[in-house]
Amino acid sequence: MPLALTEFFENNARIIGILLDSFPKLLLPGLLVTIPLTVLAFFFAMIIAVVTAMIQYSNVPVLKQIVRFYIWIIRGTPLLVQLMVVYFGLPSVGILVEAFPAAVIVFAINEGAYCSETMRAALEAVPVGQIEAGYCVGMNYFQVMTRIVLPQAFRTAFPPLSNSVIGMVKDTSLAANITVTEMFMAAQRIAARTYEALAVYIEVALIYLVFSTVLTWLQRIGERKLSAYMTRKETK
Repeated sequence: MPLALTEFFENNARIIGILLDSFPKLLLPGLLVTIPLTVLAFFFAMIIAVVTAMIQYSNVPVLKQIVRFYIWIIRGTPLLVQLMVVYFGLPSVGILVEAFPAAVIVFAINEGAYCSETMRAALEAVPVGQIEAGYCVGMNYFQVMTRIVLPQAFRTAFPPLSNSVIGMVKDTSLAANITVTEMFMAAQRIAARTYEALAVYIEVALIYLVFSTVLTWLQRIGERKLSAYMTRKETK
């Protein structure tokens, strides 16, 4: 066998061995750090989004201006810069935040600003006639919001919010910049040790792709179930 061909097979065998060895080392941080970071951050982001969207929808004068200012600042600055400010900047004024909580806080605040606009648009899409009908049958403001407005708003907002979750899974790779040991940081360490950056980064990209594909599949199931639920509710 020619020497060049022998070297080719040996090199490929080495790369395959590295990929097989690195797969669990990439998947484990994905399951234990990337996914929990996404879930926690999005949970708090939705709380922020609903509260801020309700403030804008209800047109509370002073609070609405504060919310608009918050959305303007967060949407107008890069997520990576926000991470740096919280993790590396705040210690200079005596505020120390561990890497993982800092990532959760920043991702929640950042995603909350974007989801707030999604929720606001969904709230405004609810027909005014249905709200007026709710008041006509004796409902108070809280009942109208919880029984009429919010359920329909969540149905409208579900697809874009699901897309936000998928986007956040990929954005968690930025947390490596503040020493959070998630998938991308694990890939960086393996690539630095093995000098096989292309293969390792393609492998971690495929794992991100699998996570995103699963979430897309769950999104479609959720949309069908939500649509069926709302249809049954409307026919009652």
